[in-house]
Amino acid sequence: MKILVTYNLPREAFAQLPADWEITFPQGEKFTKEEIIRLLPAYDILLSIFSRPIDREMIDAGKKLQLISNFGVGYNNIDIRYAREKGITVCNTPQSVCNPTAELCLALILGAARRIAELDRRIRQEKESLWGVMKNLGTGLEGKTLGIIGMGRIGQNVARKAAAFGMKIIYYNRRTDVPGYERTDLTTLLKESDFVSLHTPLNEDSNHLIGKKELELLKPSAFLINTARGAVIDEKALAECLENRRIRGAALDVFEQEPHITEKLYHLDNVILLPHVGTATIDGRIATAEEALQNIRNFLEGRPTNVVN
Repeated sequence: MKILVTYNLPREAFAQLPADWEITFPQGEKFTKEEIIRLLPAYDILLSIFSRPIDREMIDAGKKLQLISNFGVGYNNIDIRYAREKGITVCNTPQSVCNPTAELCLALILGAARRIAELDRRIRQEKESLWGVMKNLGTGLEGKTLGIIGMGRIGQNVARKAAAFGMKIIYYNRRTDVPGYERTDLTTLLKESDFVSLHTPLNEDSNHLIGKKELELLKPSAFLINTARGAVIDEKALAECLENRRIRGAALDVFEQEPHITEKLYHLDNVILLPHVGTATIDGRIATAEEALQNIRNFLEGRPTNVVN
């Protein structure tokens, strides 16, 4: 069984594998698209990564390809419909990404509320002049309402963590009720929340789910947090909203056209910007690779898991 790994993932996850698995890693950080197209005809399985597109041309190159095991919960990098047409199974890793992303979400909520990134930048320039009892005031979390859009595994993990800070949790889900939390419609959630956190996958329905109209529903004191997918928010509309101080602030780990970010956001002090690090812990990376490899084992044993197409 020949497996092509598109990115140089932690080797710890590959330590205990069947002897008949032949695995090829890139010598550098990653294989280029051209290299994948050249190599893939000889391989049965592709272990891809969420940040690298797998398009029709690449899928067509996989003459023997049976499975694409994607490293990451998101799979919008893969043309899953075309893979299905070609009889290729696609799976993702929803379990291992859950806790690291929820942890980062809470870090962003705290960072935005207490102005951590802004004040770190300013103290390096303003030094002693920044100090003062009534200066640099932030917002506390206890008693505040956190509105979660998308109450799946990550959303529920965030809810549990936020409840420990004394926050009230409300959520918007299109389909599923989650016991123990208050479900509401999107308009009500946006109007009532002090913090809004996005945890919905990116699809045709969620693209620009939060646009100019939705941003105008938020309280002037509200914060918007996104650790889901960049295109769930109309990024240009959000930049204008933040520039005009229409809301208190935002914290973003994901962007519409990564790694490009709307230029205006770079110059605003009321937004935290991160380079898509929601799952970026070393233990998280190892666990995600292990889950992707377990998907391969399960597929070969005839009981595929985490299939998305």
